[in-house]
Amino acid sequence: MASDAAQSRTPRANPRPWHAPTSGTTLFAAALMLFGGMMAIFEGIAAIATNDLFIATRHYLFEFSLAGWGWVHLILGVAIVIAGCAVLGGALWARFFGVSVAGLGAIANFLWVPYYPLWALTLVAVNTFVVWALCTGMHREAADGQGA
Repeated sequence: MASDAAQSRTPRANPRPWHAPTSGTTLFAAALMLFGGMMAIFEGIAAIATNDLFIATRHYLFEFSLAGWGWVHLILGVAIVIAGCAVLGGALWARFFGVSVAGLGAIANFLWVPYYPLWALTLVAVNTFVVWALCTGMHREAADGQGA
């Protein structure tokens, strides 16, 4: 009986390896972050460079100049790409930072809908999936850590 108690306290001989960056949902989130971040960068550059591409809205509650919106999207895009690269590298801080900037990116693109609806709604969906995938990856890692 003493040997059974000692064996139950010792770690398993072949524990199942679990590393969050190798999980499918985390890799999915990182890939979407790189894609969504690059698209936000292109969106920002397009808004800063030309005013002819976008729809002119009147009396929009969140009306800024297109250059102002362009800088918002450019800065968020760079932050999302940096977070995506760090998530691929396995940094834990990058998951939390990624949830934050992807959430901000979704909000910014939701406010951008009157200017370029298809692009904005696509990036809202991408950023929402990033938040879901990063949070799901964290949840699975915590659940597997409890069961081991």
